[in-house]
Amino acid sequence: MKNTTPPGGQEVGGVTVANPLWLAPLAEISVPAVRALFRRMGVGLTHTEMVSSSGLCHGNRATLAMLPRRGEAPVVLQLFGDEAEEMGRSLEIALIRGERPQAVQINMACPVRKVFRRGEGARLLERPPVAEAMVRALVPFGLPVWVKTRLAGRGCPLSTGDFCEVLFSAGASCVALHGRTAAQMYEGTGDRDAVGAVAARFPGRIVGSGDVYAPEDVQDYLSRGCAAVLLARGGVRDVYSTPKILQALGYGGAPEVLNPTPAQRVATLMNLADDMAEEVGERGAMILLRRFLSGIFKGLPGATFLRRSIGTVTDRPSLESVVRRWEQVLVEGGTDHGGSGTVAG
Repeated sequence: MKNTTPPGGQEVGGVTVANPLWLAPLAEISVPAVRALFRRMGVGLTHTEMVSSSGLCHGNRATLAMLPRRGEAPVVLQLFGDEAEEMGRSLEIALIRGERPQAVQINMACPVRKVFRRGEGARLLERPPVAEAMVRALVPFGLPVWVKTRLAGRGCPLSTGDFCEVLFSAGASCVALHGRTAAQMYEGTGDRDAVGAVAARFPGRIVGSGDVYAPEDVQDYLSRGCAAVLLARGGVRDVYSTPKILQALGYGGAPEVLNPTPAQRVATLMNLADDMAEEVGERGAMILLRRFLSGIFKGLPGATFLRRSIGTVTDRPSLESVVRRWEQVLVEGGTDHGGSGTVAG
């Protein structure tokens, strides 16, 4: 597929990006260290994880720590809540306490029960007037206002397209659309036909989301008229899928991320560990890091052993000892990784 992006990048929803593959907002995953990792892999834009408007208004330290950092551009701040006035106040606080993002996004997609029952996330599909008011409350701040939402299901007074029409009429610049209803959660397969129909109705303003694991998935969304595509669970499952997808789209990529050696994969892991430790401490970093082990060492001999061994470490020296031993044995062509799990993962 030929890259048709202008030399200065393409503009989507009022934000200039280098390419149309973006890291999705993932709760408890899209932390600053992970956003930095995926920028190194080449994504054109990242999102923060869901940031509570209530938490910001109450000065919650953990919530404030989720705000964008210096040097992250382009990054989108994602807020969630159930009330328009509070949403506006929370953005005002975010712009004072954190770095200015390139856009602000309202989460109208999260189907998790504790969020849904509070009238937040995907529940807003059932509350179009509130959703509209939220968008209008953020427009005066001068940032592009984006929304992430899902397909309309039972209980929704408007179709998906008509709901998006309300958002755009209120001042939204871009809508990321996941191809499942709230009731489906993350089960089954996303409906790309439905996403494509909305993208055709609003050219250049819809971002596709759901079931993105390979270059063909991204190309499919783009061929249906989506302006960009969100990489979520697929990116965690295989960290190096990002440069492969970008290469297939015609954006190229550095050799160290396209065809990483074992040593380069170890460096990726250790850099991620160090970045995480700065944010949540060494022990917390070791816990969060486990989510990325399969994705960093996918398909290599001894990956199963690594997952099992690293799952028990609590500090950086122990982590480095395990991965260096694995790397040495792999380079020497051996199979003894120090444990019984020596088959490929």
